[in-house]
Amino acid sequence: MEEREALVALALLPELPAAAAAGLLARFGGARGALAAPGEALAAVPGVPRALAARLRDPALVGHVGRELTRLEALGGIALTLADPAYPPLLREIPDPPPALFVRGRLPPPEVAAVAVVGARQATPYGRMAAERLAHDLARAGLAVVSGFARGIDAAAHRGALKAGGLTVAVLGCGLDVIYPAGSSDLAERVIERGARVSEFPLGTRPLPVNFPRRNRIISGLTRGTVVVEAGERSGALVTARCALEQGREVFAVPGPVTAPTSVGANRLIKAGAKLTEDWADVMEELFPAWVRPAAAPPPALPEELPDEARVIWAVLAGEPTHIDTVASRTALSPGRVAVGLLALEMAGFVRQLPGQTYVRAADQV
Repeated sequence: MEEREALVALALLPELPAAAAAGLLARFGGARGALAAPGEALAAVPGVPRALAARLRDPALVGHVGRELTRLEALGGIALTLADPAYPPLLREIPDPPPALFVRGRLPPPEVAAVAVVGARQATPYGRMAAERLAHDLARAGLAVVSGFARGIDAAAHRGALKAGGLTVAVLGCGLDVIYPAGSSDLAERVIERGARVSEFPLGTRPLPVNFPRRNRIISGLTRGTVVVEAGERSGALVTARCALEQGREVFAVPGPVTAPTSVGANRLIKAGAKLTEDWADVMEELFPAWVRPAAAPPPALPEELPDEARVIWAVLAGEPTHIDTVASRTALSPGRVAVGLLALEMAGFVRQLPGQTYVRAADQV
């Protein structure tokens, strides 16, 4: 078995901890050496119990590698191993890189800087808007956007990058042939068209809860920095931020309302020293010190033909989604006049309606 196939063999044992895989490679000088080592020597590596050592020595593992690569090819995917020159260079630098990365689509070339945008699954409209806009603007600036393909913030980040025509990478907590979350097949195909879906797990691996903290080190490992947009006190996005710090990468966080449970994690990151991030330029300034923030564009002028109600409403709409009742309260306009003004602004392209009768300036959307 060649080194490349041996690395794939290690990847086909999802019960092998990431740190243990790194320990095997270091101890035996590579995957081939590990698979040829005596069981006692394998079991002496931290994280490798005797039962797992026996699996590493099982001759059937060789045939398993061949079948996996054949199935992967039929799916339109490839395996990138630590023995391959095309293995992502930043990921190669982390302490416990996956021995093999299974890929559908095309990873960004090494010269394209990548940033992770991650956050809560149960995201608020504010969080989804912030993530989508941030990812859109970063992609438009030429950066690749990496996220975890979960509901909420992750999905918004992928959508924002795609809307900008940019590159995006989805790091999965399941096999490449498993569509998770349910109902995300269309987004999955769009990601493959403009980037890649990647996983360290074998085909058919179900999205078990234990897989997601492990995959977070890959999200941060592929990127120069991680932006957290909304995160509860125990959010998986905080695990990604911790991985980024351990890997020597930058950590950013978008501030949120102090009354929102989904803002607790991001706000605490800022208090702990994460870069407070209001827009894409905050990320660019931190990652590229020579980069200069462009001058702010003047606000768009409202057409003269818009009714007076529209002008009053435009003045009170903020950069976050605002409920129609809040608009009425801020403007002291009757519900009927608020509806007229919002409709006029929406038809003119200055306002977008979001779910739940909330509205936001179109300039603040992607």
